[in-house]
Formats: sequence, C-alpha cells, structure tokens
Amino acid sequence: MKKFIISALLLTIAATSFAQGGYTPSEGNLKARQEFADSKFGIFLHWGLYSMFAQGEWYLSRGKLSHEEYKKAADAFYPHRFDAKAWVKAFKDAGAKYICFTSRHHEGFSMWDTDCSDYNIVDATPFKRDVVKELARECQRQGIKFHLYYSHVDWSRDDYPAGYSTVKVKDREHHEGGWANYYNFMNAQITELLTRYKVDALWFDGVWDHAKDATPFNWQLEEQYRLIHKLKPECLVGNNHHLAAIEGEDFQIFERDLPGENTAGLAGQEVSRLPLETCQTMNGMWGYKVKDQNYKSTEKLIRYLVSTSGKGANLLLNIGPQPNGELPATALMRLKEMGEWLRKYGDTVYGTTAGDIPAQSWGVTTRKGKRLFVHIFDLKTKELQLPLSCKVVKARTFENNKAVDFTTSDNGVTLKFDTVPSGIDYIVELTTK
Repeated sequence: MKKFIISALLLTIAATSFAQGGYTPSEGNLKARQEFADSKFGIFLHWGLYSMFAQGEWYLSRGKLSHEEYKKAADAFYPHRFDAKAWVKAFKDAGAKYICFTSRHHEGFSMWDTDCSDYNIVDATPFKRDVVKELARECQRQGIKFHLYYSHVDWSRDDYPAGYSTVKVKDREHHEGGWANYYNFMNAQITELLTRYKVDALWFDGVWDHAKDATPFNWQLEEQYRLIHKLKPECLVGNNHHLAAIEGEDFQIFERDLPGENTAGLAGQEVSRLPLETCQTMNGMWGYKVKDQNYKSTEKLIRYLVSTSGKGANLLLNIGPQPNGELPATALMRLKEMGEWLRKYGDTVYGTTAGDIPAQSWGVTTRKGKRLFVHIFDLKTKELQLPLSCKVVKARTFENNKAVDFTTSDNGVTLKFDTVPSGIDYIVELTTK
C-alpha cells in the first residue's frame, strides 16, 4: 500500500511561500490570463466512479450511501472505450480552446496515479491507466489548454472535516483535528499534479460545504494559492466558492449563470476585474445520469456562448462521459454543430471583450478593437435602436458583408433592415471610431 508522506521538498516550498505576504502575478501569469480571457470557450468534463452508477456526480451523498460500499465499484471500473485522442479532437473541432477535467471530485477518487492514496484509477481499478496523464499529453499535442478541477471536499476520507454534504454519507467517522492532515494531503496531491503534468489552471470547488457552519471555517486558501504559484507561477487559479474573488485567484467563476446574474441561486457574488468564466451543463447534470436526456438545443447553446462573451466571460460547457469511456452521442452532435457555427462566426466571439451595450431582449454585443458586433437573437421589427455614444462609420452583415443602412442621432444609432433579422444569431458588424 502506498503511504502518504509529505516530502521535505513540499515542506520547504510551503514554508518559503506561506511566509510571503500579498500576491503579485508573474509576467507569465498575466499572459496566461489574457490568453484565457481571449479563448471564450472551454469544455468541462465530470468523470469519476460516479459514472458507473449513472445517477450523477452527487450520488454518494444524495443517495445516503455507505462510502465503504461505494468504493467497491472501483474494482469494476474499466472504461475500455476511453480515447484521449478522440476526446480532445472532438473538443478542438467544436471550437473549444481548453478543457477542464475532474482530477478528483467530492467522492474522493483520484483519476491519476497519485502516491498519496491507493484510491485512484491506477491502483484501485482493473483499467490501470492514468487518465490525467493521457489527457494532458493529448491536449499538449493538439494545442489546447489543460485545466484540472480539484475538490476541497472529500466524502470518503475520515480526516476531512465533515460539512453539510458530507454528513449524509453513511459509515463515515469524523476525526477531530484531522484538518491538518487532510490539508497536507491536498497540497501533496496538488504538488503532484503541477510537477508531473502540464497543467495550465486549477479549478477548485467545495468551499460552500462549510458555508452553514456557525463559526467560519478556515480553508487556508491563500496559503494553498501561494504554494501553487510558487510551484508554477503561470498556473491560473479559480475557485467555485460562490463568493467574491480573494487574493491569489487569477480568474472568477460563476456557476450556472452569467456574471452579474443569479437565476440559479449560486452566482450572486460581486463581479471582479479578473477574467471571468461561467460553467454550465449541456443537459441537466454534471456527471453522467442515464435518465438525463434533456439536452439543450444547439441554438440555445450557441446563444448562451455568445451571451457569455457579451459579458466579457468564457463559457465552460460541461459533458458527463459514460462509464465505458465514451462521450454521449448527443453531446458529440451538439459539439459538432457548435464547431460548424464557430468556424463561420468565431471571429465575433474569440478575443472579444464585453460589448458597449449590455444584454437586451433582442440580443447582445461584443467588441474587438474598433469592431462592434451586434448579435441579434430575436427582433420583431426591421429597425434596431442602439444607444451608442461612439461614432459608427460603417455597418455590414458579418455573414455576407452586405451593407446595412443606419442613421445617427443624439440617441445613438438606428439600424435599418430590408427584412426582419432571423436565424440563430444575425450578426451586424459596426466599424466605430
């Protein structure tokens, strides 16, 4: 059995980095932030033992299961159809610029060959392959960025201080004072991930597990972030804690909502000046659920991507791979159709910033230098009033470069069309001064 030992190297790094105060991003980190902000589209992958139960990624907690019985599933986990090359090619063809893969979700199962625990895909399963290694290598080969999700929560370890989602798990003891051991365990795993694989960003989750505590729980996040930036200064750090960004974070995450919105009740935090990312599901669940065939239409997904760009943010679109290692056929079809659209219209999304006009009932805007893109989703008339303060010198349809008539006034610019705009996204490009 592998024994978890904090190496002298880790302790040395931790001691020197934790002693420093304040966070100044490195030049490489700032460059990575800009590349991230320009990318606009990524693929989220929730995959672990939970896929075998086909009940979603929270099955251990919501099912109120014994974690010892749950762990036995590892001995049957054999995703023989997993093909990192095919996965990454599908994501790249879809127009995604990066992927974010769940290295370890709340169930506590590690999807790489970790030395810190035997509960991992190499030691505990007959599959015996390091999925993180294969994906990292393939992303590098095909030229897209590789991000890793890592949960601060662990429903299977007794040294994790139980939060509101953990107490539902049966047969789980709680060791008082176990936090120090668990914190060292996490930092050792994070050190493995950053030193063994080419990782461009770490995506944390789980702080909300202690949001209901009577006394605020100290996750020691800033110390952990300093360790990460000591090991790899250019590595981006984000945290799905549903709070305002804190020191040491390089991008801000919004769950199931666009920045500044809170329809799902998970993203009411203040919007920072950091690069922004919205994570959203393609159907209803994050992890594979056999009954969940409620996939969003291609039209809805494209419009959501464009709307996210209109907020100056990225869309991290989730897929839950099947237990055999295949991506669901409907998900692949949606990716193919999104890729076809992006090959034609991606210039109006990639590398853009939030548009001059906030989201309206008719659509959104994105900007790239002097070019302002007007994305029209739903317009009932042949005219569109735009409350712009900048001067417009030219207007044309993006698809066929056809001139669009416009007039200017103190109220802005009015676009005039021959017919009512229609389609998934009718785009007008304005050249501005």
